[in-house]
Amino acid sequence: MKQLSLASSGFEKFGRATRRSVFLAEMDRVVPWSALCALVEPVYPDNEVGRPTVGIERMLRIHFLQAWFNLSDPAVEEALYDSEAMRRFVGIDLGQERAPDETTICKFRHLLERNRLGKKVFATVNEHLKANGLRLSTGTIVDATIISAPSSTKNRQGQRDPEMHQTKKGNQWFFGMKAHIGVDSRSKLIHSVEATAANVHDATVLPDLLHRNETRVYGDQAYRGQKALIGLYAPDAKDFTNRRYRQAGVVDQVQHRKNRTKSKIRARIEHVFAVIKLRFGFTKVRYRGLLKNGHRLEVTAALANLFVARRYLLALQG
Repeated sequence: MKQLSLASSGFEKFGRATRRSVFLAEMDRVVPWSALCALVEPVYPDNEVGRPTVGIERMLRIHFLQAWFNLSDPAVEEALYDSEAMRRFVGIDLGQERAPDETTICKFRHLLERNRLGKKVFATVNEHLKANGLRLSTGTIVDATIISAPSSTKNRQGQRDPEMHQTKKGNQWFFGMKAHIGVDSRSKLIHSVEATAANVHDATVLPDLLHRNETRVYGDQAYRGQKALIGLYAPDAKDFTNRRYRQAGVVDQVQHRKNRTKSKIRARIEHVFAVIKLRFGFTKVRYRGLLKNGHRLEVTAALANLFVARRYLLALQG
C-alpha cells in the first residue's frame, strides 16, 4: 500500500467516523469492482501521448459518487477537494496528485453513455448478487415514478427538452420522464428498469418489467385489466394488480379489502423508490434527453440494489 503523505495522514485527536465515511466504507466492500472494471476496459482509451489516463476503477468510483450524492461533474470535482472521506474512497492523496478535473469526469460519463454500459453495469451487479445467493423469487412488483425535468424555455435552445413530456397525475401536471421498475417481492431487489417520457402509460412498459418466471404480479390500478398481457409474457403468473373499487360513488368493500391486502406487498416497491429519490437524490433529471438520464437511472438502480443488499453481503464477508 502506498504510504500517505502528510496531507492525508491526519493528526486529529478527536476525529470520529461520520455517516458518509461509514456509508462509503460499506459500499467499497460490496461493489464488485473487478467485474465492473472489466466491462469498461474494452472501450477505455489508453493514451500513448499526452497526459496518462486515469485508472478505470478510480473513474468508476467518482461516477458512483455522483449517483450516490447527486453531484454534477464540477460538483464532484469540488467535493473531492472538500471531503476527505470521498478522497479516501477514490484513493486520492492531495499531497502527491490532483483530483481528476470536471472535463475528465464528463468525458468518462459520456464514454459510458455512448457505449450503453448502464444496462451492463445493472446486469453485472445483479449477477454478482445472484452468485452470492440472492436469487429472484416468483413474485414481481411493478410501478413507475415521475422524475421531473425543467419546463422553462429560458435556455440556449429556447425550448424544453423534446424527449421529455408532460402528464397529469391527480389534478396536477408534471413534466419530465418516468422511471419504470420491476422489483422482486421478497428481496426488494430491482430486476428490470426502463426510462420513458412521462406521458407513456405505465401498462405499456409492463412486458419489459417481467422476468418471465413469475407466479404473481403486483401493481397499482394503472396496471389493471392487463391479465391477458401478463399471461402472454409470464404464463404461470396470476394477476394481483389492484382493481377499481369505487364506481359512481359506491364503494365495493370486498374489493377494497382485497386491494388493501395486495398493497401490503405492493408497498415494498416504495422502499426502493425511497432509496433512489430520497437517499440518492434522483428526483430531477440532470441532463437533456432520455439516453443520458436513462443511463443514470440504470446505474442508480444497480447501486440501489447493492445498498438494499449491503448488510447481507457484508455478513457473508464476516
